[in-house]
Parts: sequence; structure tokens; C-alpha cells
Amino acid sequence: MYSNNRKEKVMEKFEELIQSEKPVLVDFFATWCNPCKAMHPVLEALKEQIGETARIVKIDIDQHDELAVKYRIQAVPTFIVFKKGEAVWRHSGVIKGSELQTVIEQNS
Repeated sequence: MYSNNRKEKVMEKFEELIQSEKPVLVDFFATWCNPCKAMHPVLEALKEQIGETARIVKIDIDQHDELAVKYRIQAVPTFIVFKKGEAVWRHSGVIKGSELQTVIEQNS
């Protein structure tokens, strides 16, 4: 029972989070994924560059499989930019920080 309740809370919190007026970049990743590990410093640098204009959220697909299913994550890393609850952009695989920054700026 506890597990289900916790999952519902995570889903609610996630849904709340992506309703933001600011773009929210969600990184669906897995701890065992080497390309995901390679993206970590890229996302850290991006976070510094974009400041408060957007938010970056990491979702571990092994811990939050219900979100992975809902958003049809079939490969990691998968990045989705949400704005006001809508997925406005999506990309699977490694990507340059500059490309992510451009997408965020276009949706700000």
C-alpha cells in the first residue's frame, strides 16, 4: 500500500512541476547508462548558463517506471522539454549542451 501511495505522490508532484510557465527540461536517465553519465557534466554546465530561465529535472527510469511508461521512454537518455504541462520538444540520445540551451531559449 505504501509503495502505491508514494508513486501517486511522485506522479502528482511531477505533473505539478511540468505545469510551470518556465520551460522544464526533464532528463529521463538510468544509473547504469554510460551516455547518461556522459550527459551529467553537460547538464551541470547548462544549469549554470540558463540560471532561473528554466528548470532541469532528472528522473531515474528504474525508480520511476510509471513516468517512463506514461511518457513512452524507450531509450535513455531521453530529454523532454515541458511548458505549461505540454511536451514541446523531445530528443533521445546524447546531445550538445548548446543545442539544449537553444531549445530552452526558444521555449522561454
